[in-house]
Amino acid sequence: MRQVVLLTAAAMLLFVPGSGPSRADTESYHLAKLRAPVGQAVKKALAFLAKRLGSDETFAREVRGMNAVAGLAGMAFLSVGHTPGQGPYGDEVNRCIDFILATPAQGPHGGAAKGWLGRSAHDKMYGHGIATLFLCEVSGMVDPKRQKKIDVLLPKALKLILTAQAVKKEARFAGGWRYKPDSPDSDLSVSAWNLMALRSARLNGAPVPAEAIEKAIGFVNRCNGSYQGGGAMSTPGMAGVGLLCRELCGHHDDETNRRYGDYLLGHWTLGLRSPPHLTSYHEYNTYCASQALFQLGGTYWERFAPRLYKYLIKHQRADGAWNGYHAPQYGHVFSTSMYTLALTVTHRQLPIYQR
Repeated sequence: MRQVVLLTAAAMLLFVPGSGPSRADTESYHLAKLRAPVGQAVKKALAFLAKRLGSDETFAREVRGMNAVAGLAGMAFLSVGHTPGQGPYGDEVNRCIDFILATPAQGPHGGAAKGWLGRSAHDKMYGHGIATLFLCEVSGMVDPKRQKKIDVLLPKALKLILTAQAVKKEARFAGGWRYKPDSPDSDLSVSAWNLMALRSARLNGAPVPAEAIEKAIGFVNRCNGSYQGGGAMSTPGMAGVGLLCRELCGHHDDETNRRYGDYLLGHWTLGLRSPPHLTSYHEYNTYCASQALFQLGGTYWERFAPRLYKYLIKHQRADGAWNGYHAPQYGHVFSTSMYTLALTVTHRQLPIYQR
């Protein structure tokens, strides 16, 4: 694959070196109404992440040795305009980048030498997709030394995603991804991260075939908001990620998407009845619902936003972190990164999520 520098003109305008964190979307009524408490919650969350990721010695422990967590933490800082090597959190963003770039060259599925960006047994194609997406989002914003490493690794990572998509599968799984690059089946959750990585890369100039995006959306459509297809919408996470993929890939505000939106408005409220750590997959469900409903916009976002803001503000810990369903397994850097990404959606700083 051709090595390219991935940076859109929009991203260049949004990430001006030295400009500091951006202002949020000033046209959002709900964000304007709750601007102060939401801004304070985000500020506390980023301070928590920076403290936990504040040294090379403790970084691997705090991200649980997972590229997925490192990528999500890095995107949490990017989501409000903090850039690699710039401003108060530039070092933390660079640590996230460096951790992924230091993925062992030899290992499962050929290691980083073959483009594999999984580190731990938990990463799988989840971690690969998230890490690849993060590298796509930061490419072009880093110093020349890091950019040179990204230019070598990123095309290999994208090629691995395309090769994994092309593995022979049953028709119902075609176009998607599963836990391993050679898996003969697919699921919606893993597929979404790898589709977003391809979409981000293509938007920023990488030679990703349009056909790959179309095949992935075909799988998303067949799933119909269920984990592996063959059923109705199953969870807010699956409905959210299905809607998000459709919106990001050019299927905007149609009858199908409004059906997804109606499901999310009716089912995410289940999470309001208990703290996040007592509600299954709450970090993921909340992240997906927030990103998806913001993309859908209109009354869907207007009805969802105040619930989201008030709920997360209420359940944030004094130290800025959030407890989450997966925090015991993946740590509070993971849960706090996911909820931060849900809260900062209106900032529109990550190019992949721009509306």
